[in-house]
Amino acid sequence: MKKYTSSAKSSDNKGKWCVVDADGAILGRLATTIASRLRGKHNPFFTPHVDTGDSVIVINAEKIVLTGKKWGQKYYYRHSGYIGGLKMITAKHLLEKRPEDLIRFAVKGMLPKNKLGRKIFGKLKVYSGSTHPHDAQQPEVIELQH
Repeated sequence: MKKYTSSAKSSDNKGKWCVVDADGAILGRLATTIASRLRGKHNPFFTPHVDTGDSVIVINAEKIVLTGKKWGQKYYYRHSGYIGGLKMITAKHLLEKRPEDLIRFAVKGMLPKNKLGRKIFGKLKVYSGSTHPHDAQQPEVIELQH
């Protein structure tokens, strides 16, 4: 009798909720933990082409840390679509305007660039304060190694 490797289905995913506190966390290390959790790589039934990950809530996004001189030297770019319409903003100014976007941009770059990646990215909720409106989902707290 042959033994086959089982492949997970989207119905196999229970879809737990997790809370991550970004207070004092380094941006890249935090983003890798979040991206791995969103994809479901911590699950024993991980399948690359199926959403087997958890929903992740990030709080205290305004207290994120960047190492070295990245606050002034790291730029985020966007383009309006018009000639000469390139806009850029430093990480320091982005933290002042929209601190949630620092984490969103870092995590989005670590996810697959396809339909599945966009679906997984929708399960990320980022908040700049220490509170979030997802208490009804009873999220579990994830501790980070700093």
